[in-house]
Amino acid sequence: MLDMSFSEIAVIGVVALVVLGPERLPKVARTAGHLFGRLQRYVATVKADINREMDTSELAKIKQEIQDAAKSFEQSVQQHANIVEKETSAISQAIEKQAPSPAAGEVSNHRQDSMLAEQESGLHETASSNPAAQIGAPADRVSSVQAGARAASDYPVQAGLDFGIEPARISSST
Repeated sequence: MLDMSFSEIAVIGVVALVVLGPERLPKVARTAGHLFGRLQRYVATVKADINREMDTSELAKIKQEIQDAAKSFEQSVQQHANIVEKETSAISQAIEKQAPSPAAGEVSNHRQDSMLAEQESGLHETASSNPAAQIGAPADRVSSVQAGARAASDYPVQAGLDFGIEPARISSST
């Protein structure tokens, strides 16, 4: 504020008393106090508005940075999901190629055995969706691949916080 000593304020008070007189001095002092209070409130409002604008611009920058990071993370997850999907399909194809072709009677027995084993382990699937049953491959070799494919395809990958980003979904093409 203003740098005034007590003696300077006393001189201003004496001059005001002489110029205005004892009758008008209290009214003028009261009016000057009100005007000074309004001036202080106005300055405080302007400062608050400036600070609010600065905070808003900083928040907009932070929001943009977070959105960019979320997009980058989503793209990374999608790339990894595609890699996992390709590896899963390559493993499935390799298993299909390596599986021997059993006789027709052996296939139905093997299907029943694999279905019983899967029911016991809680992984029962129909014969049309079970590649092991379709090609007659040993169920233990294919079930671990299926479990990995099922885990990858049934659960969404969370791509970020709540930034309007849809969770990525991995689907197998076996």
